[in-house]
Amino acid sequence: MDPTRQPRSPVELDHLSVRLGSKTVLSDLTARVSGRAVGLLGPNGAGKSTLMRTLLGFHRPCAGTARILGADIRKAGRHFRRQIGYMPEGEAFIADASAVGQVRLMAELAGLPRHQALERAHEILLFLGVGEERYRPVGTYSIGMKQITKLAVAAVGGPSLLILDEPTNGLDAGARKRMIDVIRQIRDSGHTQVLLSSHLLPDVEACCDEVLILKNGRLVRHCNLDRERRTNRKFLYLEILGHAEAFRAEAARRGCDISADRGDSVRMVLPEAIGIPDVYRMAAEADVRIGRLSYKRDSLEEIFMNAMDSGHGSL
Repeated sequence: MDPTRQPRSPVELDHLSVRLGSKTVLSDLTARVSGRAVGLLGPNGAGKSTLMRTLLGFHRPCAGTARILGADIRKAGRHFRRQIGYMPEGEAFIADASAVGQVRLMAELAGLPRHQALERAHEILLFLGVGEERYRPVGTYSIGMKQITKLAVAAVGGPSLLILDEPTNGLDAGARKRMIDVIRQIRDSGHTQVLLSSHLLPDVEACCDEVLILKNGRLVRHCNLDRERRTNRKFLYLEILGHAEAFRAEAARRGCDISADRGDSVRMVLPEAIGIPDVYRMAAEADVRIGRLSYKRDSLEEIFMNAMDSGHGSL
């Protein structure tokens, strides 16, 4: 992929809202993502699965819209859906059919001629490491092999956008590493962009260069991970002995982003001009002592936790 070429936007959300029955599940989502791999994060019930199913056309918006690869999901037809590969979280197999048979079938449904579909099925399963096991019924597979087969089904048609729902779910350490490596190869090929939903933050951090974070059906954070890493912000966990509220007020006055953790513990993000010695000076000025202090640089975990605390969206 040409690193100087600006990536297109795989997904644009334009005041998207979705109701299921009497409940509003997604509310006024607006974002334009451009990363090669975009992570979709949020606690259970945040609306991640509903958003993916809406993008795939299973749910209709009650307000606003979304665009995938420039096509409005309210108007898009069959040709548009052929550009998307989808790996669901749950199983979606014909248990008695072989892996190569199922992947070949999906390649045909994606528009490939029968002979070419069979060749493509063999190619992708060999690439993913299934080997001779590709002739066995999928119902006899381990969890790891089923996950790999689901990825093959999603990717066999050469989609422009690959939507992956919990792709490492249930995998052991070795299979999980292999899955992440494959997703990164797909991402780096320059032919396919990835939308990845996972509850495992290290997997998203390893694969994605952009994240959307949902909470209670709302977009609370949209950030570029590469840009966040370049800012190299400093995160602190502190245990305050004394009047913690006075310390928090002093830290906020000095430009620190600070939030209560539990009890007398606080989390802080230090601006560039503030160092660790300044934190101890703030404590002295607030007439408190620091019982414990741990320090690290920016991470997706911190971005996620701050988004859960603040509830405010930003890029």
